[in-house]
Amino acid sequence: MLFVVIILGVLLIVFATTKFKVHPFLSLLLGTLFVGIASGMPLAAIVENINGGFGSIMGGIGIVIVFGTIIGTILEKAGAAYRMAEVVLRIVGPKRPQLAMSIIGYIVSIPVFCDSGFVILNSLRKALAKRAKVALASMSVALATGLYATHTLVPPTPGPIAAAGNIGAGGYLGTIILIGLIVAIPAVIVGYLWATRVASKIEVEEDAEELDYDEIVKSFGQMPSTFQAFLPIILPIVLIGAGSAVTAIGMEGNIASFMTFLGTPLIALMLGVVAALPLLPKYNEETLTNWIGAALLDAAPILLITGAGGAFGTVIKNTGIADIIQSWDTADMFTGALFLLIPFFIAAALKTAQGSSTTALVITSSLVAPLLPTLGIEGAVPLALVVMAIGAGAMTVSHVNDSFFWVVTQFSGMKVTDAYKAQTMATLLQGIVTIAFTMLLWVILV
Repeated sequence: MLFVVIILGVLLIVFATTKFKVHPFLSLLLGTLFVGIASGMPLAAIVENINGGFGSIMGGIGIVIVFGTIIGTILEKAGAAYRMAEVVLRIVGPKRPQLAMSIIGYIVSIPVFCDSGFVILNSLRKALAKRAKVALASMSVALATGLYATHTLVPPTPGPIAAAGNIGAGGYLGTIILIGLIVAIPAVIVGYLWATRVASKIEVEEDAEELDYDEIVKSFGQMPSTFQAFLPIILPIVLIGAGSAVTAIGMEGNIASFMTFLGTPLIALMLGVVAALPLLPKYNEETLTNWIGAALLDAAPILLITGAGGAFGTVIKNTGIADIIQSWDTADMFTGALFLLIPFFIAAALKTAQGSSTTALVITSSLVAPLLPTLGIEGAVPLALVVMAIGAGAMTVSHVNDSFFWVVTQFSGMKVTDAYKAQTMATLLQGIVTIAFTMLLWVILV
């Protein structure tokens, strides 16, 4: 009956979000209260677990999410994301525009939300399509799938950070970033192939319009240097990676302690914000107050959803479900890489039902967190691969209840039926390929 209660709690969250359009934060709290009450937990304990779960997850990754959002906002508004796009385009070459857009999306969506990333790069996408004489729909899908891959798999995007925090992997962000960057590659490749093979056959009205590439570039004004544009992304990743390496090899001493300090996600992302400040065109109220304020507004719903997800997971954990699972003979039920299918299918069901990848990442990680200790899944690499499995599900699939679907559809000019063929099918293939590759890495590394 305890499993039935938890399943009903999840269905309540999905139903409230999709049918009645209740905000995921309130839906998660409703589901949390339902599970707590229906499982027979004392009322005082329910309140204690909700407060404790919310506070614990916020104390671990709340500021990290805020810093990541601030970096993304500055990159967006200062034109640094466009500079990164131009650099990658020069490297890849104008004769492979879809590949250029896929790589650009892969890089830009590490700190910038995929919705914002698509809007930022829309002018480049259209101008480059005209310059290379390729279908706009093809360029749209290449960009969208590139953005989508790292959005669901690579911190400091809030979804993967929240998932890592929920399953107790907040201290392994360096490993998660490294594995996420690797796992995202086949997801980008399959999106690129779908864009060139299928989406290239879709026509939109804008294909007949004429655009001047040079005028599009000039419209952005003075661009930041390449070094300035990439530094806010590269610096936190390098610091977190170095800190994880120092811990992994067991270095000791003052230098090791200092590197570990710099490599903590809080400090690394804070230094990323500092590295982004030179990108500001001016130091005034508009940039230092309004831009940062806009970032905080973007971060607020993510923080609340993440905190509510932490509360949900804590209540589930304290219902006694872990003790029941621990009494099972799990050797036959969950063997090796097959376990990864559980978080994948849960996240895929949530993503398909309610549309938000971040919500799917948060809820699924909260659900599977109590399972991991009882199954002996611990350590940097196994937990990182669990995050990848959840991320794979959280990209399966993007359709009409997903805001990103509508961003891609509206900005590309595709009809909804064409977008289902191009975008929705591409994300389905991305999810399947990602979980298959994640399971392969489990077999090799674990």
